[in-house]
Amino acid sequence: MDSSENHKESFYKGLIWDDVDLDYEKLLERAREGLEDVMENSERFTPPVPEVLHEGSKKTIIRNFTEILDILRREENHLYKFLLQELGTAGSIDNRRLVLQGRVPEKKIKERVKLYIDTFVICQECNRPDTDFIKRGRTLFLDCQACGGKRPIRTKLIA
Repeated sequence: MDSSENHKESFYKGLIWDDVDLDYEKLLERAREGLEDVMENSERFTPPVPEVLHEGSKKTIIRNFTEILDILRREENHLYKFLLQELGTAGSIDNRRLVLQGRVPEKKIKERVKLYIDTFVICQECNRPDTDFIKRGRTLFLDCQACGGKRPIRTKLIA
């Protein structure tokens, strides 16, 4: 046994492993150092904040409407109809922005976008935004790609 251990020691001498400290705790600490910025922010999804402009007293504009759609991975028409219904106003999509008739408070718009995200985007099982719509008959389901969860969406607005 002693000769085989001596043989192993002589085999590994002079290789790269001589300079590497293989202590588990030190290796673990070194790995954690590289992950500090990732570990601080546990959520990879940050809800979009609507950029609201008021054009006189006749129009309210959401400047980043298409950016919100891209982040949420939803169809333009669905969020558009939801916001018009919830805000109780008429509107149109002009270029990359949503133009609402009348002066709508910014706080109200932000609340409705958050309600949309909670209802139509975030999975209730795993709290991730990786969801899609599935329509079976007259029922709309939210299908989570992350955890496989499915739940019916109870709302008057159907996609």
